[in-house]
Amino acid sequence: MKSRLSILSLAIALPTCVFAQDSLQVMNNTQYPNTYSSGSVNVQPFTNSSKRFNDWSISFGGGVPLMQSADLVSIKTSSGKGKDLFGYSAYFSVDKAITHAFGLKLQYDRGETRQGYFNTKDAAPANARANGQIGARTQYDAISILGDINFSNLLRRVDNKSPYRWALHGYAGIGTLAYRAYQKDEFGQRLMKEVKPFKFGSLFGQAGAGLKYKINNRLDLEGRVMYVVTTDDTFDGAGMDRNNKASDNFINTTLGLTVNLGKHESHLMWHDPLQEMYYRMDVLESKTTDIVVCKNGDADNDGVCDDWDRQLDTPAGARVDGSGVALDVDLDGVIDLYDKCVTVPGSVENNGCPDQTQGQGVVSETETKLEGIEFDLNSDRILPSNTPILNNAVSYINSSDGSYTVVGATDTRGTEAYNKRLSEKRASNVKNYLIQNGVQSSKLDAQGNGKTDLKYPECDPASKCPEWKNRANRRVYFKAK
Repeated sequence: MKSRLSILSLAIALPTCVFAQDSLQVMNNTQYPNTYSSGSVNVQPFTNSSKRFNDWSISFGGGVPLMQSADLVSIKTSSGKGKDLFGYSAYFSVDKAITHAFGLKLQYDRGETRQGYFNTKDAAPANARANGQIGARTQYDAISILGDINFSNLLRRVDNKSPYRWALHGYAGIGTLAYRAYQKDEFGQRLMKEVKPFKFGSLFGQAGAGLKYKINNRLDLEGRVMYVVTTDDTFDGAGMDRNNKASDNFINTTLGLTVNLGKHESHLMWHDPLQEMYYRMDVLESKTTDIVVCKNGDADNDGVCDDWDRQLDTPAGARVDGSGVALDVDLDGVIDLYDKCVTVPGSVENNGCPDQTQGQGVVSETETKLEGIEFDLNSDRILPSNTPILNNAVSYINSSDGSYTVVGATDTRGTEAYNKRLSEKRASNVKNYLIQNGVQSSKLDAQGNGKTDLKYPECDPASKCPEWKNRANRRVYFKAK
């Protein structure tokens, strides 16, 4: 049994050691950059003096052990066997974090289990032994090595930089166990078995899970549930093989604290796996602040070095392309900085806006202030991108003495009747928006022209044009009365 337990414990511990291998190799590798680093020119060897986190801590706590897989149990069974009896336990450990997701613990446990039909501190019932009713208790001491897997860090996305305060840990390990098992009946109490500390042959194993809560950078609160395999059938004080149990095992539930030691702000088990990389990037960035970007200068301060700038006299404030030429989105010869109608081609004389169109009642300033209200296909919803234009229209209309017709239009998809109704809804929605935002209702009326009022008449049918032209036909514009 003991050999099988050793093999099982080794099988549990081996994957955790393999998981920690990469980080150990990085720490022990003195050649850099290496295959475990980014290859950055700022890579430094990892040493105790260069680390920015704590990796040592101590843990302690107490709880209740419950003997359940044994001849005598601590919780009364459904068949009436035993009685509810509660012992006590305590632990203390020294913890070393190897990586952000794996660590080792050297742990000392001490406690007393209580099991059977009555508490050994109480008087035994008459004829207890004749009725098969005995009480027992076991005082134990144990030293073990535990592997600690931080599942929250192991499964955490490495690009998740948000802090977290809860962490799920898994524990497994082996150690050596010493104990004294007592049994009591109506004839008194006697020592049934003693295993003196600490013999290598008295091996035991334990495994379980713990849920940690980060109180602050120095202190963690943890609740644990551990299953302890004693590998001994006499641990419960009932005697050898009373009910054909191969091993007496118990569950140990505890509540404890972890104190993180060291001078740094955070502990490795709570450390963001990418914080070191962010730190290196910050350092590298700070070292590059003194680099001269443009050897021969940037005369017009447009962000493009003179060596590659095709327009060395760009006006201050003008947006430029990669070659330093001022942008002119509508290609009308007026750069965007001076163009009052950035997306509508116009003339140089009219500051980049179209000249006044005769016969349609549309003035150039109206084009400047109120152009570009477009809609999605089959929709009369005002888009968020239209809001700045409409807010500008509120100011413009309120400052003018004229009145305006809000004209809705569509592209050529759909029937004439459908598009007529859709264009009226678009015009009505825009009109209502303006009135709700302060325009006098007497200055506005609405009209829907359907698909008979195309900005690009050549888009009939719509399949003859690219979608941006059809979208431009699905519009609302303003016509002076």
